[in-house]
Amino acid sequence: MTTLATTIEKIEARTPAHRDRAIDGLRALALLAVPTGHWLLGGFTLDAGGALHNASPLAAFGGFAPVSWVLQMLGIFFLVGGYASVLSYRRRTSTTAAWLRQRVVRLGRPVLGVTAVWAAAMPLLYVLGVPETTLRTGSTLVIQPLWFVGVYTVVTALTPYCVRAAHTMGAWAAAPLLVSVAAVDFLRYGPYADTMPSWLSMVNILPGWLFAYQLGVSWGEGRIGRRGARVLLIGGTLLFAALLVVFHYPASMVGVPGEARTNSHPPSLLVLALAATQSGAAILLRDRIGRLLSRPALWAPVVVINLCAMTILCWHQTAMLAAAVPASFLGPVAGLTTSPDSLGWIVVRLTWMPLFATLLVLIGWYARRFDAPWQTGTRASKARRAAAGLLAAGFAVFALGLA
Repeated sequence: MTTLATTIEKIEARTPAHRDRAIDGLRALALLAVPTGHWLLGGFTLDAGGALHNASPLAAFGGFAPVSWVLQMLGIFFLVGGYASVLSYRRRTSTTAAWLRQRVVRLGRPVLGVTAVWAAAMPLLYVLGVPETTLRTGSTLVIQPLWFVGVYTVVTALTPYCVRAAHTMGAWAAAPLLVSVAAVDFLRYGPYADTMPSWLSMVNILPGWLFAYQLGVSWGEGRIGRRGARVLLIGGTLLFAALLVVFHYPASMVGVPGEARTNSHPPSLLVLALAATQSGAAILLRDRIGRLLSRPALWAPVVVINLCAMTILCWHQTAMLAAAVPASFLGPVAGLTTSPDSLGWIVVRLTWMPLFATLLVLIGWYARRFDAPWQTGTRASKARRAAAGLLAAGFAVFALGLA
């Protein structure tokens, strides 16, 4: 207990007085929602050959869809990402290109690390008897959250343009993005849906996720106040309700196996409505969150979570698989390899989640080296980077079903 208290005191002492604790708190909340959502709403089924297949309790319990409204917090993540990028962009001491390169490298190292490790481990796992189907299921889960890094990199590159738009249009800079997504949704779900090309939905990827980021940039530039936040909260809530009740959008914010339509991949207008609601609430609650996190005991976990952000994002699915894959050799194990089609499964899955969290901590202890700058300048370091790149590329090809 003394060690814990000392650690809390050190974190508090090292926190600058100007640190915006509310922004870090919101980021930590959004980060924790990612593994929580994947661990709770993602399950497996076990086939006759002992291989794992993806499944979801939402396929059997549509009434649990509101849980996904709470756990889908990428809107908050992009909001605080835009806000933080503005502060970082203002403080840059070199060119915009150098600023962007530094941020991209910091995002890319952990992604390269997890994909390279998986590429190297899969042949060994196969030799040890893990079925190829299980490996494909696992690789899909591992790569699933990594799309976020690619999208986030692109929107980060657009920060200078977002800043200009915020200066010119204020909070309204995000409106054209919403209109764009609405137009694409009308084309792909409306009366002309049968004549639309299948790739049309992909048009929504950039404006769909840039929406909340642009709101964050406008907030960081002081162009969204409490009045604008109320408009976002109320308008987003009303739009969200209308899309569900009147236009019959799928209620789940995450993909459900077997369902033809999904809201999040790529984002539909419902995602933007939820992001607007969450953003409005976050801006309104900012001061309260900041006061709450002035308590050292609450602030310390927020700091730790933010320091481990990429580790959590990149390795949380591996932690779940580290429990489920060995269990698949034992046959049906409740909450791990049994079909998520009963309330009992949900209760048991909740009891497994502390184990997933423990495994994530253990994995993260070794994986954190990927977050730190890699050695450069030597022939050996160049060879290691090249090998990691080739392994990562091979894993991506396998995970995306291209091989």
